Amino acid sequence: MKALLLVDESQDKIAIRDIDKPTPKEGEVLIQIKAAALNHRDQWCRIGMYPGLKYNTVLGSDGAGIVTEIGEGVDPIWLNKEVIINPNINWGDNEAAQSIDYHILGMPTNGTFAEYVVVNADRLCNKPSHLDFSEAAALPLGGVTAYRATFTKGQICKGQKVLVTGIGGGVAQFAFQFALAAGAEVFVTSGSQEKLDQLIARGAAGGFIYKEEDWAKNALKSTGGFDVIIDSAGGSSMNDYLRLVKPGGKLVHYGSTTGAPKNLDMFRLFWSQASIHGSTMGSDKEFNEMVDFVSANNIKPILSSTRDFDQIVSAFDEMHAGDQMGKLVVSF
Repeated sequence: MKALLLVDESQDKIAIRDIDKPTPKEGEVLIQIKAAALNHRDQWCRIGMYPGLKYNTVLGSDGAGIVTEIGEGVDPIWLNKEVIINPNINWGDNEAAQSIDYHILGMPTNGTFAEYVVVNADRLCNKPSHLDFSEAAALPLGGVTAYRATFTKGQICKGQKVLVTGIGGGVAQFAFQFALAAGAEVFVTSGSQEKLDQLIARGAAGGFIYKEEDWAKNALKSTGGFDVIIDSAGGSSMNDYLRLVKPGGKLVHYGSTTGAPKNLDMFRLFWSQASIHGSTMGSDKEFNEMVDFVSANNIKPILSSTRDFDQIVSAFDEMHAGDQMGKLVVSF
């Protein structure tokens, strides 16, 4: 079967290879992948910036397909089902944080960038009926990450003012859609006016170009501040967020793409009674809640493009360039 591997002998560090089709063991299922979606962790693996790299591993955490074989002990009801895959592996029993053995499908465990993948049957979830395979493939990792940040950590509810930063990313777009569905008034930031315009057309109350020097001052003046800010950048923007968050508000961070801040306005932090929450992926419980929420609110992932699997290296290159608006999907 065809699969995209992380390799050490190629300049691209990723390559499509023919490998053996896996066979499900006890408690496992074989899924014929119909569509798979890229995440930033896939590109980080490609450029050597992800921990525990293992060459000749099939990359990919997001996928949707059809169960074609089941191993011993698996409920036959799953056979021929259209499914999405929960990419969590070994989250553990603590809802507050993942276990020390936690990892994500696609590194070091073979992932979804292949014609077939084997996973434990408890990783299966019925594909939401309102989504096609490409849309469903875009949902798992970004969806559960956004759900945890939005509801578990941010506790966003109807009537609140929410700021979601860096709206070009998949998690940010899910957080925007989830907060909007919950009845919040949602604002967004981007380095691109075109991206802001697209999100305003989808229901955002307003947007700000974070590259502009006075963007935070203008945002505070026009909105009065935010109850919750959801961010993946960190870095020097942290003090901007502390100026923008309302007294008693929450800053939720699910990434640090610009690194740590050179300094942090601790006086403003404690005086505002604000709280900073770290967030990652979500638990299995949150994954199931997220899928139910998406189905109940008829939410569809925003797709930047869908291309044939043979063109997957070009999708990686597009992600590296950072110009996409929505999830990058490949189909089989």
